[in-house]
Amino acid sequence: MTGKVYLIGAGPGDPELMTLRATRMLSEADVVVYDRLVSPEILAMSPDTARLIPVGKAPNCHTVPQDRINQILVDEARAGNVVARLKGGDPLIFGRGSEEAAYLARHDIGVTYCPGITAAQGVASATGVPLTHRGLATGVQYVTGHRQADKALDLDWARLANPDTTLVVYMGVANIGEISTGLMAHGLGGDTPVMAIARATTPQERRLVSRLDRIERDTHEAGLHAPVLFVIGKVVSLYTDFALSRASIDLFQREVIAAHA
Repeated sequence: MTGKVYLIGAGPGDPELMTLRATRMLSEADVVVYDRLVSPEILAMSPDTARLIPVGKAPNCHTVPQDRINQILVDEARAGNVVARLKGGDPLIFGRGSEEAAYLARHDIGVTYCPGITAAQGVASATGVPLTHRGLATGVQYVTGHRQADKALDLDWARLANPDTTLVVYMGVANIGEISTGLMAHGLGGDTPVMAIARATTPQERRLVSRLDRIERDTHEAGLHAPVLFVIGKVVSLYTDFALSRASIDLFQREVIAAHA
């Protein structure tokens, strides 16, 4: 008897940000196929009897190609298993979830989707920086800063360089110099506030507050490594007041805020 696949968004990292539906689906799994960014705490919520299959990708290191991941899902479901395909954030936001769902559908495998809190929402809740704010940002745009096979970025810079919206860049740490240059070349001011957040909502979270014309240098000097999310826009100006009001602010954050206030 053919099994089924749950396409589950695990959220940005903090286990408490998983939905009730996600935890229920995970509890039913015979097999858990998980990405690199799924935290050990979330994996620990899997049933003791479930087999765990890592298929994570790192920048320039795709140890399990996407075609192979697709086939693993089909093979495990055809073996009669309930498969939890566990992805960081939301599977349908830069997560290739739609590609996997389409492949499964072509092979007559049932798929049930569970949305997850995407990294941008996790960052907003962790830092207090809103994605929209009256008088500062009337909208928000999500964009990936990385293309398949490391191809050159082909972004609509004129549309993205809108000072009245917030721009959130996923997977952009390797190309943040090109991104900032492209935005400034199309009119976004070099003094536009930028926040870089590594491993958001986890105990390893690090934050850097900078500006568009310095973000490449500052990211490099701070030693931030993927996964890093960039929030670009006037809403970042709200961070300093929020952060300085928190007794738990760490030394790294104090140093960065002092350097770029």
